[in-house]
Amino acid sequence: MNDTLKNYITPSGWQALKDELYQLVNKERPEIVQVVNWAAGNGDRSENGDYLYGKRRMREIDRRIRFLTKRLEAAVVVDPEAREPTDQIFFSATVELLRGDGSEQTVKIVGVDEIDTARNKISWVSPLARCLIKAREGDEVVLNGPDGQETIEILSVQYIKID
Repeated sequence: MNDTLKNYITPSGWQALKDELYQLVNKERPEIVQVVNWAAGNGDRSENGDYLYGKRRMREIDRRIRFLTKRLEAAVVVDPEAREPTDQIFFSATVELLRGDGSEQTVKIVGVDEIDTARNKISWVSPLARCLIKAREGDEVVLNGPDGQETIEILSVQYIKID
């Protein structure tokens, strides 16, 4: 299988997708089905807001259930705590960087379903992660960004739990 088709994900990211799927299948969808059935019993469906909204919401939920099911089926769970110790950067690494402007930043390389820039979680296919992958602690890498090139020094590489 081609690497770009794999859905690399951390254990916590996998659990979050699984929890969302469970919530949709066992809680939200049954509640919407109940509302739609109740609304359908109220007569004219063409002007019945509860019925129309319920049907639309059910389609959204079903679409999300299909999406989550496919993402979980394609998931390749990578546990950073189970990795062999290395100073080389791969998926699930927590990396401390010295940016070109002199600021320090810590990023966690996670799956595309786990991106959370507010918590410094970046996708393994993002430009920053792509320039970091396979580099080692102490290396300098060049990031080609919209504002030109930026030299980034890798201060530390760790494989620790990512929440």
